[in-house]
Amino acid sequence: MTTDVDFSAISEWIGGLGIGAVSPLTFERVGNGQSNLTYAVSDAGGSRWVLRRPPLGHLLASAHDVVREYRILTALQNTGVPVPKMIALTEDAAVSDVPLVLMSYVDGVVLDSVTKASAIAESVRASVGHSMTSALADIHRVDLESTGLLDLASHKPYAERQLKRWTTQWANSKSRDVPAIDLLAERLAANIPDQRELTLVHGDFHLNNVITSPSDGSIVAVVDWELCTLGDPLADIGGLLAYWPEAGDAVAGPFMASTLPGFPSRAELTADYAAKTGRDVSAVGFWQALALWKLSIIAEGVMRRAEADSRNRAGAGSPTTSLIDDIVARALGVADDIGI
Repeated sequence: MTTDVDFSAISEWIGGLGIGAVSPLTFERVGNGQSNLTYAVSDAGGSRWVLRRPPLGHLLASAHDVVREYRILTALQNTGVPVPKMIALTEDAAVSDVPLVLMSYVDGVVLDSVTKASAIAESVRASVGHSMTSALADIHRVDLESTGLLDLASHKPYAERQLKRWTTQWANSKSRDVPAIDLLAERLAANIPDQRELTLVHGDFHLNNVITSPSDGSIVAVVDWELCTLGDPLADIGGLLAYWPEAGDAVAGPFMASTLPGFPSRAELTADYAAKTGRDVSAVGFWQALALWKLSIIAEGVMRRAEADSRNRAGAGSPTTSLIDDIVARALGVADDIGI
């Protein structure tokens, strides 16, 4: 694997796509994402695009598959789900040692910090929350057959698949022993709710992965689809709750924007989603606990990658052992609250 991203070769590739790119091109790492890397691409004429590529360094098998992400986003182009326009995919080793995806630039704001969320009105923050549950409802009503996504993933029970996958990821990526993660896996495995339907699942749906309109709070694009799969739709709403701390939480965890006044509470988000979809959300606590457990494993992997290769470190920094321990504590708290 090469030691650096070859932006010269990538510029040549983009220049040959026939999209009117005017040399020279500039590349700027954007977002707080610490998995697939995202760059804003600008040309001399003022046009902008977005480039996605896997992280630098050693990768776990099946992780960070931008080719699969490209397939999903291409399939969603003509649905009600707001996504960027896909422009090109390359797997040419002469351009890059890993696959690259180029997509349209979507104008808006990612509320990935308290500072950014503070800049919008409280009424707009409320709208953001309700727009997110609407976007989830749109994702979960995607027709899998007509979009060609019916074979995207296994149709076996989703919770069992998740527990198996992330237990394996934990075994392969951990740099220390965290007994609480192993204990929680056992508790979750013993309390799996029945799965009633199979839908498209984003798999990583939270404020950092949506682009919003700062004027009205609408979701203009849902991004970062690398964990997308087929499964129980309640997994997504549980995941949203896991990434949605409230001001009164004893252990807030990361993603603090939602603690500001105006944003709906977790209970309000759940009720809003239930009203929009008609789904029984009584099992959402299980999925929230599972999502927090999974988040702690993801954060451990991010921390390991950043320690191994500092080029993968996002501008906001990388997770710490203290932060990961706090996430695990939140997960155990949710599990205790729902009696599992």
